[in-house]
Amino acid sequence: MELQATPARRGPKPNPHTRDNLLRAGVQMLHGAGYSATGIKEIVDAVKVPKGSFYNYFDSKEDFGRAVVDFYFDSTLDSLRALLTNEKVPPLERLHGYFDERIQGFVQGDYARGCLLGNMSLEVADHSAAIRERLAMHFKTWSGLFEDCIAEAQATGAIRNPQPASLLAQFLLNSWEGALLRMRAEKSDTSLKQFTEVTFGSLLV
Repeated sequence: MELQATPARRGPKPNPHTRDNLLRAGVQMLHGAGYSATGIKEIVDAVKVPKGSFYNYFDSKEDFGRAVVDFYFDSTLDSLRALLTNEKVPPLERLHGYFDERIQGFVQGDYARGCLLGNMSLEVADHSAAIRERLAMHFKTWSGLFEDCIAEAQATGAIRNPQPASLLAQFLLNSWEGALLRMRAEKSDTSLKQFTEVTFGSLLV
């Protein structure tokens, strides 16, 4: 049986730089205003491309939201992995340094925005299986890096807590995301300070 060639797509070829620019704009807008309050027209206007060109890269707003979640997490994954696997620094210090750095950033940003993954989980996860799956995948990767760091600290005796590293890592991430919600509601770093005090004063000891 002879296969027919797929008709060539008409029009200009998609520009990968335009896709990345759309995603960067999406991260800023979804992080600032939220998913529901951000329209496709606002996104393309920010990048100065025709609305029709949006569909050269994304099938729908939901597809775009999924891609934004990936872009947001992937853009920080290398630096996160480098920080939490740095063998020149003791594992417990790596974790403490990571959260101290994040807290400093939120203070300088006037406690706005929080974590895009957490924000999208609250706003979209109940309504989009595609986005929910990506959020769950990235949270798993994130907690996995915490887990490796905690397990290493347990092996060296820096952490004596006998709970499994996987459980401690999940609790750590869950507590951090909750602290960020309180931070935004109260416009204060109180919840973040409480998080580090309990984490490094009682949990990871």
